[in-house]
Amino acid sequence: MSAVIESHGHDDHHHGPAKGLTRWLYTTNHKDIGSLYLWFSFAMFLIGGVMALVIRAELFQPGMQIVEPEFYNQMLTLHGLIMVFGAVMPAFVGLANWLIPMMVGAPDMALPRMNNLSFWILPFAFFILLSSLFMEGGAPNFGWTFYAPLSTTYAPPSVTFFIFSVHIMGASSIMGSINVIVTIMNMRAPGMTLMKMPLFVWSWLITAYLLIAVMPVLAGAVTMMLMDIHFGTSFFNAAGGGDPVLFQHIFWFFGHPEVYIMILPAFGIASHIIETFSRKQLFGYSSMVWAMASIAILSFVVWAHHMFTVGLPLAAELFFMWATMLIAVPTGVKVFNWVTTMFKGSITYETPMLFAIAFVVLFTIGGFSGLMLAITPADFQYHDTYFVVAHFHYVLVPGSVFSIMAAVYYWIPKWTGNMYDERLGKLHFWLSFTGVNITFFPQHFIGLAGMPRRYPDYALQFADWNAISSVGAFLFGASQILFLFIVLKTVMGGKKATPQVWEGSRGLEWTVDSPAPYHTFTTPPKVS
Repeated sequence: MSAVIESHGHDDHHHGPAKGLTRWLYTTNHKDIGSLYLWFSFAMFLIGGVMALVIRAELFQPGMQIVEPEFYNQMLTLHGLIMVFGAVMPAFVGLANWLIPMMVGAPDMALPRMNNLSFWILPFAFFILLSSLFMEGGAPNFGWTFYAPLSTTYAPPSVTFFIFSVHIMGASSIMGSINVIVTIMNMRAPGMTLMKMPLFVWSWLITAYLLIAVMPVLAGAVTMMLMDIHFGTSFFNAAGGGDPVLFQHIFWFFGHPEVYIMILPAFGIASHIIETFSRKQLFGYSSMVWAMASIAILSFVVWAHHMFTVGLPLAAELFFMWATMLIAVPTGVKVFNWVTTMFKGSITYETPMLFAIAFVVLFTIGGFSGLMLAITPADFQYHDTYFVVAHFHYVLVPGSVFSIMAAVYYWIPKWTGNMYDERLGKLHFWLSFTGVNITFFPQHFIGLAGMPRRYPDYALQFADWNAISSVGAFLFGASQILFLFIVLKTVMGGKKATPQVWEGSRGLEWTVDSPAPYHTFTTPPKVS
């Protein structure tokens, strides 16, 4: 076995004895591991998506039609957990594995065998989580934020397996992050200073530090839950002198940086794609780096804006309101820089660029509704309504998910040597774009009208918008089958990609992965 493992140290072409399944089990090659992460995250995306469709089917009309309220709550919980920890985060880690060594000029990730381990424990974590559906009492039913005491005193027996699964996911994230940091710090090509790194590398360096800081906090929260359930402690049980609100503080101290972990790599991806298809150097490279760093630092001091309704002191409400609004400043800097990069550029609208522009526009909408939620007295009204659901889905679906899709279209010629079908790619974009907006925009309206989230039934006046929202969800879900087809078709074959992949309509050319740092080109770039 050691021969199999050693034969893959830094071998791109797999001449060693490993064939078939063994190659993937033992591989230490960053490209293989990147592909494993991406395929795994896509499988989780489809599973989590089917759960979302169960939720939307139930909400298509008022009254109970398809599933029991208990099962509805299980779907809701698993959908959130799988999309966050199983779809979005592993996809970004897969992109990091594929791209960071190539972007910094390293032969592989710094710790290749730990890289293999950090991937292979993930399928087991999600197997444990999904198997809870078949246990007595059913899967966890307390929402993806698993607030105590609902998740400790009143939880099904499967909550113990849920806790174990969260620990494994956290271990995977911490190992992946250590690997990213060591690779970037120790293995950059000579002459590549930190301020010459591509922005995707910067975004991941910052993300990795965030992950190492907050995953132990999540581990602490679930360990305290385990103690409360099995060992008679009362961390979150008021009857024993504990405090349920303590759970929310610990959870959101992890959870708020976590939402930035799910968007920072997207900022890096969008920066590369907008620069390429505008045929211009990115506007404000260093301000982009500082903006990402500021967002990361500020993410640690805003957690209680998720908790405005728990009875915080007035001073705390004011502090968290202003700190939350402050995050809009570096975020606004980034949006300004992207728009300015496009301004007067020789723009062409290939599929990655369409996804990137949609990312900027729709992510900004999510940012504005987030500003509304930051206003403490207003949040008393918005809290736990569908307005919040609309807000975070505008950040996570056109934000994180669209950027991942943009990255796949942008780099798949580099990964496979084949060009994807541009017409099908554009069709996938327009179906997804339409589906997302039909699904989530109406949720702002029903939320402001007072419809609470996490209920399987609702009052009659919300019926029309819910029906529209559900139709949009099925459109978005179906269009991802087209995405799967496009990716498989590209992997199997197709037009060979040239070194100049993105031929500009104005005679300008740009390679997908040029040897020089992206932002050092003069305009217009022409890379031979």
